Amino acid sequence: MSAHSLPWESVVGLEVHAQINSISKLFSSSQVKFAAPPNSTVSFFDASLPGTLPTINKRCVEAAVMTSHALHCAINKKSLFDRKHYFYADLPAGYQITQQRLPIAVNGLLTYRYQVGTKWNQMVTKCVRIKQVQLEQDSGKSLHDDSRRQTLIDLNRAGIGLMEIVMEPDMTCGEEAAAAVRELQLILKSLGTSLANMSEGQLRVDANISVHRPGEPYGVRTEVKNINSARFLAKAIDYEIRRQTEILDNGGTILNETRAFDYKLGATIPMRDKEGKQDYRFMPEPNLPPLILYDAKSLPANVDADQVVNIDLIKERLPELPSVTRERLVEQYGILPEHSFILVNEDGLQEYFETVVKMTNADPKKIIGWVINDLLGYLRQRNLTIKESLISPISLSELLTLLENRVISSSAAKQVFQELCKEGKKTPAQIVQEKNLGQLCDRGQLEDVCQKIVDGHKEEVAAVQQGNLKVINKLIGLVQKSTNGRADPVLVRTILEEKVLIK
Repeated sequence: MSAHSLPWESVVGLEVHAQINSISKLFSSSQVKFAAPPNSTVSFFDASLPGTLPTINKRCVEAAVMTSHALHCAINKKSLFDRKHYFYADLPAGYQITQQRLPIAVNGLLTYRYQVGTKWNQMVTKCVRIKQVQLEQDSGKSLHDDSRRQTLIDLNRAGIGLMEIVMEPDMTCGEEAAAAVRELQLILKSLGTSLANMSEGQLRVDANISVHRPGEPYGVRTEVKNINSARFLAKAIDYEIRRQTEILDNGGTILNETRAFDYKLGATIPMRDKEGKQDYRFMPEPNLPPLILYDAKSLPANVDADQVVNIDLIKERLPELPSVTRERLVEQYGILPEHSFILVNEDGLQEYFETVVKMTNADPKKIIGWVINDLLGYLRQRNLTIKESLISPISLSELLTLLENRVISSSAAKQVFQELCKEGKKTPAQIVQEKNLGQLCDRGQLEDVCQKIVDGHKEEVAAVQQGNLKVINKLIGLVQKSTNGRADPVLVRTILEEKVLIK
């Protein structure tokens, strides 16, 4: 079989720009504050006034080192800063300070999982190599006013510390890339090195995409810039793969160009071509010396520990990472790995689950069903976050305690849950009392109800007596219906078996 008869293979690499969670900017003391009034957090250095000099922010360096540790990178004890020259209105200096020659860390690995089938438990685990992690400063922001045909410049963002995390082209589709970015988000948030909120521009992704025949060299790649949503990232990549394969199938050629994703069209659109490769005229940054890091062995005895960055000390301070958290949840609570994946990946859901576990004696394996199937299903149906839920951990734990103590039946518990979804101010106990949902556990009462069901359903009773024991579940359902779901199902089964099977 010739290579041209084989299906196309796609290749995806990512460059992720994460804003560092720091009080001040990378090279100035200006405050970092989202949604501040335009140009209100700009120092002379940020505005590139002549004679101003950069002073590196230790917090930003430590954040980059911690992130590099979490991504299993080799950290360079010596790294260098460079100037990358290009000209935009929101880059007042005409260059960006970055790390082109020798970045802060190299050769890392990010492990992630993503869904491959239609069911939530059809997951695969993959890894993407991290080429490097580098420090650089962010640019300002251009605000386009189409009605007045003008562009305004806000330099609040100019100079904010960025970590650029460059991933090797190890991915093949949009969902895979989105899963890698979501895992990276979780890691950054758990470390506290970046807030990683894509909607606020704290995490932006550039995707490089190409297609080729199996066994042949990689094809010409396109770059889709500044994607600010994991969902849009998946859509942009998959669209670009389709676009490139259609062009090649029709005998066309792929342009080496930069594109943007238009979420309204669901398509990538051209921004500029790269055929005449832009010369960034990289040069060493003359105003910053080499960045020197230390470990426990190389730390000089006469140096103030607060004035240097200790690689080993930062590694010791690493918090529990998402992958470790998932393993702990499985081991500690006996839940499935798929359940732990959902708990960790849904913002706030793990804390919600563990709070409920602490507040009730119910089996965690029962609690997880309520949290994932009922609570998360209710939230997704209404497009709500965990924080916006009307059902607090206290309410759910009280509901499960009522169920565990057999005050209400399982069907009544579902009714209470639905009422809590409508009215978050009432407690489960109040709803049980108002709706008269307390479980019927009086044997005399239930024997009368069961007898009526047996007398009125002779065919089903005969089927049970002839060996079709599954039919008894229908009889139990009929008893539950007649009691509005209040009957104790265990006691009902016992009574029915006595009345039907012992003849």
